[in-house]
Amino acid sequence: MHWTKRYIFFHGKRHPAEMGAREVTEFLTALAVRDKVAASTQNQALSALLFLYRHVLGVELPWLDDLVRAKRPQRLPVVLTREEVRAVLGRLDGVTRLMAIILYGTGLRLLECCRLRIQDVDFATNQIVVRDGKGGKDRMTMLPAAVKAELVRHVAGAREQHQADLRQGAGWVELPWALARKYPNAGREWRWQWVFPATRTYVDRLTGQRRRHHLHESVLQRAVKDAVRAAGIAKRATCHTFRHSFATHLLEEGHDIRTVQELLGHRDVTTTMIYTHVLNRVRLVSEARPTGCSWRNGRSAGRKHWTGGWDTLQGHAR
Repeated sequence: MHWTKRYIFFHGKRHPAEMGAREVTEFLTALAVRDKVAASTQNQALSALLFLYRHVLGVELPWLDDLVRAKRPQRLPVVLTREEVRAVLGRLDGVTRLMAIILYGTGLRLLECCRLRIQDVDFATNQIVVRDGKGGKDRMTMLPAAVKAELVRHVAGAREQHQADLRQGAGWVELPWALARKYPNAGREWRWQWVFPATRTYVDRLTGQRRRHHLHESVLQRAVKDAVRAAGIAKRATCHTFRHSFATHLLEEGHDIRTVQELLGHRDVTTTMIYTHVLNRVRLVSEARPTGCSWRNGRSAGRKHWTGGWDTLQGHAR
């Protein structure tokens, strides 16, 4: 509605049905050339106008060949040093600190961490399974040794809370896809519960079940923002910065980029190549080191640590 309004006012309050591809091209080009908006902003406006014409007016716009597209800049990720990570984690407490350590120690995205279920954490093998991640893919990563004991205590408390919910007629949880129809009682089973449940319950309007959602991502986002500010770090660090720092520190330690790609869940290694600025820095430093000193670099070294066990990869989180 916002972009439809701006589009109409841009063309002197003409009705969208009286306009077409030429007017859309003029509006989107003006956003890029005159207003200098970001590429994502222009794409959002384009999607809104395509929805307007296709689903509201029933008009199919031809391809906009003359459209001037806003350029998407190539930016390096914001990365914290190990000292800065410790400073931020030191100003967090409780569940938010636990989640932040998992973000840094595993490379999980924010929602991937929030949506972890009990069955996804294997304490026996020190592994975490990320289900239905970005792109609808599952992957496996390690459980950081530094957080294992604290996470065990947290899960024990979550189980007591779930048992109390069951006694009160609640204890339900949202199930993915159509599992609720296939397994009607699975929503109350312990293995399907969230690792980080919300503090309050709600009643689902369709089923009437009293459920408990996972902790909202904004809780961790606000906590990390306040911690970064309290630590006096002059970087635009967010929850996603822990993921960037995770990948960067692994490459600094000499682990293979293919290994980092698997841990991050990138479909193509070219996505992971954004962190190669670290490799360039390592190469420059290694050239300045005395003869006889070498960095543990190369695919074979990284793959050895990957197949040989999780402890080596977890070392940076300790």
